[in-house]
Amino acid sequence: MSQETLGDRIRNLRIKLGISQAQLAFPELSDSYISLIESDKRVPAPSVIDLLARKLNCSPTYLVSGVSEDIVDELRVTLEYAEIALQNGAAAEARDRFAEVLAHSDALALPEMLRQARWGHALALEAAGELEEAIAALREIAAGSSLEYDRDHWTRAHVALSRCLRERGDTSAGVQVAEEALRRLSVAGGEYTDAAVHLGATLLGCCIERGDLVRAGQLADDLVVRAERIGTVQARIAAYWEAAYVAEMRGEYERGVSLAERALSLLGEDEDPRNLSRLKLAYASLLLRARPSEAARGREILLKARKEIEGNAAGEVDTAWCLTELARAETLLGHPAEAVELAQQALDLLGEAPRRTSAWALTVLGEAYVRLGRRDEALEVLTRAATHLEEMESTRDAAQAWFDLAELMGETGEETHRRDAYRRALACVGL
Repeated sequence: MSQETLGDRIRNLRIKLGISQAQLAFPELSDSYISLIESDKRVPAPSVIDLLARKLNCSPTYLVSGVSEDIVDELRVTLEYAEIALQNGAAAEARDRFAEVLAHSDALALPEMLRQARWGHALALEAAGELEEAIAALREIAAGSSLEYDRDHWTRAHVALSRCLRERGDTSAGVQVAEEALRRLSVAGGEYTDAAVHLGATLLGCCIERGDLVRAGQLADDLVVRAERIGTVQARIAAYWEAAYVAEMRGEYERGVSLAERALSLLGEDEDPRNLSRLKLAYASLLLRARPSEAARGREILLKARKEIEGNAAGEVDTAWCLTELARAETLLGHPAEAVELAQQALDLLGEAPRRTSAWALTVLGEAYVRLGRRDEALEVLTRAATHLEEMESTRDAAQAWFDLAELMGETGEETHRRDAYRRALACVGL
């Protein structure tokens, strides 16, 4: 990277062109102002940088950074390729290309490009399922961003950090990040913005995971009110989506379906493909629970969503979620063998680390095993599912899993294990 200052570069280029300070200045500026800039006693405004770059036949980026236009173009092409790869679902390729930009010796001299690469790299890590690395990257981004000067970027960083912590299973940490961010946003006067709605939606998801349905219900109602007061499409989609999730957790499946349909009706063609596919997944999941008789329709929606997922930035988690819900649909349709295959594919994608999606897949797999009469295998995977949920502080889901397991053990005559499972279920809800 060049060690020249901005003033050095302007002076050197001016001398190379064989013009004086007065000639460079005329007619917009004074020669004394050019002298102050060249001696680094004044920092020119962006409009002046643009003006001088045109007169000196170079790019504004070169004047500010000292990085040659060829290198800037090369890094820009790499960034664009990385973003396309991320949008197309090639998370590992995107991660590597973003990392290539971050490792370049001139990247530090290009702050906007560096910020873009850091953000893309964090999202690529998340999409690739590398949650520990994504969390570390997002913590650094959140700490280095400014609520005062770039509220949207600051908010996105905290939303993504809370989301990754929740997905990793550290729900309490996810709640803490979202709550603190909301508090700071409120102090800054941003409680009725799209940013506040997205943070509220993130906090709501964490509360649901933790089994705090009373608070989740209050947050959901408040979220819808805020979103409808703001009036933007994105805010309302986020609010209806999360409120539908709360309804699902409360067993109010028909209300959940209605809220999800309201969110879907607002989606436009320019919607983020990943958000669109996730909303379709959520809708199909609710439909399978609210109207089991429409399992064939739910499967059709999921099959379309799967094709969309394969063509966008969805990573292993979204793909596994889709496979799990397809397995649920096959079970409802009386095809448990197909359900086993789909649930196993989901688990293979997710690996060994306990995750919410892993627990869901194990639960669906266990039910399919029950339908096939393979009770020993059902007991094993359902025990793993309940343990995963308990470890991740998903208390309500864990309690339900232990209760279902106890019922299955009752059918097999394992009374001692059945009593233990009931006790675990009660402990999860604080009884």
